[in-house]
Amino acid sequence: MSATETVASVHHVHPLPDSVPESEDLFAPPPRLKGQDGRPKPHIGPDYKAYLNEWVKTVGPDSDQWWSEKAKECLDWYTPFKTVRAGGFEDGDVQWFPEGTLNASYNCLDRHYYANSDKTAIIYEADEADESREISYGELLRETSRVANVLKSWGVKKGDAVSVYLPMTWQAAAAFLACARVGAVHSAVFAGFSAESLRDRVNDCECRVLITTDEGRRGGKTIATKAIVDAALKDCPLVEHVLVLRRTGNDVPITKGRDKWWDEECAKVPAYCPCEPMSSEDPLFILYTSGSTGKPKGVVHSTAGYLLGAYLTVKYVFDVHSDDKFACMADVGWITGHTYIVYGPLLNGVTTTVFESTPIYPTASRYWDFVDKWKATHLYTAPTAIRLLRRMGEEHVKNHDLSSLRVLGSVGEPINPEAWHWYNDFAGKNQCAIVDTYWMTETGSIAVTPLPGAISTKPGSATFPFFGMDVDIIDPQTGKVLEGNDVEGVLVAKKPWPSLARTVFRDHKRYLETYMKPYPGYFFFGDGAARDSDGYLWIKGRVDGDVSGHRLSTAEVESALILHKGVAETAVVGSHDDITGQAVYAFVTMKPEFDLQGTKEADLSKELAIQVRKVIGPFAAPKKIFLVSDLPKTRSGKIMRRILRKIVAGEGDQLGDLSSIADPGVVDDIKSKVAGGK
Repeated sequence: MSATETVASVHHVHPLPDSVPESEDLFAPPPRLKGQDGRPKPHIGPDYKAYLNEWVKTVGPDSDQWWSEKAKECLDWYTPFKTVRAGGFEDGDVQWFPEGTLNASYNCLDRHYYANSDKTAIIYEADEADESREISYGELLRETSRVANVLKSWGVKKGDAVSVYLPMTWQAAAAFLACARVGAVHSAVFAGFSAESLRDRVNDCECRVLITTDEGRRGGKTIATKAIVDAALKDCPLVEHVLVLRRTGNDVPITKGRDKWWDEECAKVPAYCPCEPMSSEDPLFILYTSGSTGKPKGVVHSTAGYLLGAYLTVKYVFDVHSDDKFACMADVGWITGHTYIVYGPLLNGVTTTVFESTPIYPTASRYWDFVDKWKATHLYTAPTAIRLLRRMGEEHVKNHDLSSLRVLGSVGEPINPEAWHWYNDFAGKNQCAIVDTYWMTETGSIAVTPLPGAISTKPGSATFPFFGMDVDIIDPQTGKVLEGNDVEGVLVAKKPWPSLARTVFRDHKRYLETYMKPYPGYFFFGDGAARDSDGYLWIKGRVDGDVSGHRLSTAEVESALILHKGVAETAVVGSHDDITGQAVYAFVTMKPEFDLQGTKEADLSKELAIQVRKVIGPFAAPKKIFLVSDLPKTRSGKIMRRILRKIVAGEGDQLGDLSSIADPGVVDDIKSKVAGGK
């Protein structure tokens, strides 16, 4: 077996190139990833191919053995497993380590507490920087145990769902881990969602307990979190208890008998709670993500497989070592916050970050002030934030000591080369590795990524699949794997991995239809992808209508707009935006009988935007709403959204064949509308 064949068989990707042509767009592992100047030696260094070849000798070509060895090495078990993997994509009955039992909270807290209780577990960077502080593993364990004991006193038991509607406070981690400690399934809802969105998610998972706060703080503003909860719970008959964290201390309405203050309840119970042994396949959490039908789907993650994916990707993708200070700037309400704020770093026993503020509050130096102050070693954020900071100017980065940084991460969408270079030049000083990571809620952990110190990178390319990820590109028409390089199709996985989501809550049929049925025998990521002449993977974006950023479904925005009494029909599309990466544009037709009564179009558009903000949340409001006489449709009545995408992208002269449109004149009207109002 040749070296390149060996690499392919282990890495489950087309062979890494023996050499890549020198190019201004190819960046070798940087100086800070060479284990010099007192910095830790990388877990996987420039001898990457030798490492993989050694893997073949010791593990063999089947990655399951590697997963098995890592599960034993990285996680603490109550009962060891016998079987590594069973089941598959066809029936959606994937199982990893099925006989094993363990507890997520123990793996994140107790074992590190026993080793060093005073070690910092969380840097809480509050909205006002002078309120920031460190929380030790000992303090986090005690707070987690108290919340766990409160939940037990309310009758919460193994398998029960608990909704968590918390902003970026450090106690959010304690809430997650308290649920895991007693065997409850936490269901976090992003605190930017509206009362209606919260209501739908609380009712779907049928929880009796909800954890929230009096108010939130972000960007110098106070957010009426409890008021949103109260509005949602008017239509949530199953909720019996609400645990309310005091964040601001301002007066908020309290429903007697239902609402209890976090600090008062925690004062009544012991500061230690034993852990509930959980089966590997017991659910750890439900996280709702938008679907193409508009109805959010509750993605269910199991315990052991998810923990293993979180542990290993933090260790290898970010090259994390014991004394590192890891800063993921995401929100705990999304999967990135689950895996790379809470579980992944704490499983590794390192210091993680809960960042409550925004990149530009009080100034656009906030990230760099944070890195300088705390000597962060890793920064993981979204291209949206990077583009925003780039636009604000490099003067905000200068005059900060960023020499502690080794790895800069990007998440949420492919990073455009301009933003990559700015990130590299000004934040990394051309000394840090940049890992452009590709994954999604359903994968649980990073699926395609560079490995810092090991793989030369190309700005905008996610490079190669993570260890054990059997990822490939297939022709969407034939369903056949596209061999070799210089190919483009859709991204699929050919084999299950441990952190794969197991189902959609109480809708396994939807799970199968969304991920397994489109291309039988494969897991469908929902994204287009290309492999270039050097074998590097490039993610081309959603092929199912989702909009980047918050993984917001266009159908969900359409559903919110249609609730307006005057709206007849809507079509929502995503298009490139220099700051946010993707922006939402909505096309709306009004009912013939709807009387504007002198209302200006601008005022009506504003009213419709408020409708979306109310139903989904402020982050979902379209960048522009166009009121049009009709939408482009086929003769059978199907809306041709590709035409709308082309028009908002400025490609109105490249619409292709329009012969199937029932009324071609509609297109000219829309082009005129967009030209005059974008």
